Amino acid sequence: MYSEGGKENKCRRKAAEKILKNRGLLNCMEKRQSELTVITKTKELSSYIITITQRSPKQFRFTFISKMQNLCLDCIECLYRANDTYVAFGDQKAWDTRIDYQHKAMTSLKLLGYISLLAMENKCILPKQYEQISRMSSECRNLLGGWMNSDRRRFQPRPGCSPGI
Repeated sequence: MYSEGGKENKCRRKAAEKILKNRGLLNCMEKRQSELTVITKTKELSSYIITITQRSPKQFRFTFISKMQNLCLDCIECLYRANDTYVAFGDQKAWDTRIDYQHKAMTSLKLLGYISLLAMENKCILPKQYEQISRMSSECRNLLGGWMNSDRRRFQPRPGCSPGI
């Protein structure tokens, strides 16, 4: 959400934190120590989408708005399920399950980007809001891709090593 440093971004962050604090959302968004960064950033994206879509025109409520909100929630659900899937070395079934959840989350993020583009083109959300969603979803996709690559390196069998060693 706040990709670059600087005085202007600090002011924006403080203003956003003040708004969230007034709405009682700041404590809900604080990062738990055990939570992955990708989950935290996806929660921030979901919170932003839910906030901006509350002011969208009624005519889009059951098309773009509900789809965007549901995609965010699906993504968070898949990320939690992937994170809660314990993978022991050599446990191919658990690894496949985790990868499947990660892929579903990635697909949800990509669809969210496209649906938000359609929403902007149909004047459901503002161009500035679309840009912010695009930035935030891109960051989430990058973090998720890094997590997937890390898992791939960690759990794929290495040549010359037998499982269990």
